[in-house]
Amino acid sequence: METPDVAGGGPMMRYISLFLTLAAAGCARLAPVPSTVPDLPGLPESQEAPAAFDSASNGAVDDATHQADRTAFDAIEDISDGLGPLHNAQSCRECHQNPASGGGSQVAELRAGHRDQQGRFVNPSVPIAGGTVIITGRTLINDRAICPSAAFPDQEIQERVPSSETIRTLRMSLGLLGDGFVEAVPDETLLRIAAWQCRETKGRICGKAISVPVLEAPGDYRVGRFGWKDQQASLLSFAADAYLNEMGITNRLLPTEVTTICDTVEDPEDKSGADGLSDIDRFARFVRATKAPPRDERLAATADAKKGSALFDAIGCAICHVRTLVTAPPGTSLHGGSYIVPPALGNKVFHPFGDFLLHDVGTGDGIVIAVFEHHGPSFMHMQPLYEVTAPRLRTAPLWGGRTRSRLMHDGQSLTLRDAILRHGREAADSQSRFTDLEEQEKEQLLAFLRSL
Repeated sequence: METPDVAGGGPMMRYISLFLTLAAAGCARLAPVPSTVPDLPGLPESQEAPAAFDSASNGAVDDATHQADRTAFDAIEDISDGLGPLHNAQSCRECHQNPASGGGSQVAELRAGHRDQQGRFVNPSVPIAGGTVIITGRTLINDRAICPSAAFPDQEIQERVPSSETIRTLRMSLGLLGDGFVEAVPDETLLRIAAWQCRETKGRICGKAISVPVLEAPGDYRVGRFGWKDQQASLLSFAADAYLNEMGITNRLLPTEVTTICDTVEDPEDKSGADGLSDIDRFARFVRATKAPPRDERLAATADAKKGSALFDAIGCAICHVRTLVTAPPGTSLHGGSYIVPPALGNKVFHPFGDFLLHDVGTGDGIVIAVFEHHGPSFMHMQPLYEVTAPRLRTAPLWGGRTRSRLMHDGQSLTLRDAILRHGREAADSQSRFTDLEEQEKEQLLAFLRSL
């Protein structure tokens, strides 16, 4: 499937920078990798995005508003708030909290499915309530339920993976810090990165950009960039998705419960306050105002990390783990005009070490985006388009990686070296180049990664 054209993508991308340096000592013996992005203008004068783990606002809102939004993000939800009936967590912070609210965590979610006789992916059919109700249209298997309880002693709704679902995987919770800058990257930037990768590597590396609905802007589509399958393009859509599927709380964008058994709160459960904002609005505003994950500047300044940085480029890691991106100018209209890039997020340079595209590096979980789960029933016609996502996962942005103890999408790699060695397929050449490095060079590359 070729990279699709995208409706509602915003202004043409004007600038991007990939720093791929081959001149460092010790790298000269390596065969060249693509070094520049052709036919793209250079960076204009732009400001560095603020980066810190200080929990202060990046300037998108005042700090008092940001702290109030963080309180909402951290709040523990109860059944009276609409929690469940099926859920994974009781707060946003439960899955996004290291080293500060909005970061990543050790929490993983469970997904499953199977392939039919024609080889097409099929969402699981999960029986609950003694088999009297079948949950369909989702790949997520919720780990928690609000009943049986004192109010509903005879109801049993806990989801479990049926033996028929032979595709099974864990997915680690993603960090959200700095994602306001990611949201503000023009679609054209991501599309051109994908085209450049494929052209310059002669088809060996071809990032896929998928077009997904923006829930708050009916009829608008944008390049997905949030979630392990790029299933969401806006932070408000992402917040609505998580509120329903991870906490079981319906909202104006996704107003239908997965099951109504044991449910006692009228839908949609996420009500607007006196200021007209609901929880999903506050969650999205909180993430948009977070600062980018910072480097460990002390480690980054060491000779080993500097040499490792050059090696990172020389063996081709930066082709997908793109060092630097630039956001759209302030005032750019996104999501069908429902969101305007503010000055604090516009024309900002940031360093995610990721391209936010889907790649097949040999660790794909086989799961296809469940359109009903993430976008609602009106988008079911798009389901076949997302078969391309089965073997692919979003490139994990490496910023803030030093705060994670479990690596890769499933958390099954426990060291940086292990994670590198798991890379194959599109990343096979880079993995081979790493393997061929001298041991001292490998340690220098790992020192660089530990500085991120």
